[in-house]
Amino acid sequence: MFTRAILRPSLSFVRSFATESAEGAKIKPKSTTALRRSAAASLPIRSNPTPTRSSIQPVFTLATAQRYILSRLGRHGGAARVFHESVWFPNWRHGEVFVFGNGSYVSWGLRENDARTFEQQVLQPLSGFQVAPLKEAETEELEFITDEAEDTRLQGDLIILGKSNPPTSQDALPSDIPSLAFPQETLLARYAFSQALSRSTALSGLEESLDDYLSSMMHLPHTLEETGKPGMSRKELIKKLGQLMKFRQGLNLNKENFSDVPDFYWTEPELERYFISMSDALEIKLRTDSVNDKITYAAEVQSVLRQLLTEASISTLY
Repeated sequence: MFTRAILRPSLSFVRSFATESAEGAKIKPKSTTALRRSAAASLPIRSNPTPTRSSIQPVFTLATAQRYILSRLGRHGGAARVFHESVWFPNWRHGEVFVFGNGSYVSWGLRENDARTFEQQVLQPLSGFQVAPLKEAETEELEFITDEAEDTRLQGDLIILGKSNPPTSQDALPSDIPSLAFPQETLLARYAFSQALSRSTALSGLEESLDDYLSSMMHLPHTLEETGKPGMSRKELIKKLGQLMKFRQGLNLNKENFSDVPDFYWTEPELERYFISMSDALEIKLRTDSVNDKITYAAEVQSVLRQLLTEASISTLY
């Protein structure tokens, strides 16, 4: 039997947690990541052009759904091909696009308008391609340069595509590389940075959906405090718990999750370094842990409420 003394801390937590979530629901976590805070580190590169350095170009990432069915995209009339865990468009409007199964795609050298046109012209016409479209697309915008005199790296909020060691695996690159928008030597580096960017933007979509979910539960603690009743039937609470389980599954259990380093990088330490440097800069692990904590706390609160409903049902039998 749950006593009032046990229940009160849970209610206090839910009230403060729900209010906090509602107030921060529309704040983009990516805007305050280490990547943004370290932007000044890119100034020496930005402000000192050299003969080997290209102009600064955009890297634009969009997440538009919870998941893409990549098999429905296929080769898209020969313009695309499967490239590791993505479908790759090597030269689309003089830019490059990697489409990932987590519901996001990353474009190199395309302005925002062109990146969004890619979705409208290539992705949207495909029936059943986008699973659970997001209410609003999540975005991340960075910039890059090419410079053969520099080492490939992430510096502040600028990606530098320069010198890279060849891959250790013979099948890391396709045998028949088509005409490319950017140098072949940094193709795998672009892929590694893209995969980390796609995870961050997909995670932003999950964060937004979870915040919307928590906002929909805000009234429960207040109703319980004012009326002594949860304000929701047991069936409704169980359905809400099911939604939480889906959030956790999407976060941790799907093949394209947010925690594990993809198998491809196990034999490619340099590419793994690029992937991890971007993932760390976007604080993906920290944000994933935060989402897991929110799900855990919300599930605990709902468990308490469901227990109260069960006890109320039993008491009516006597």
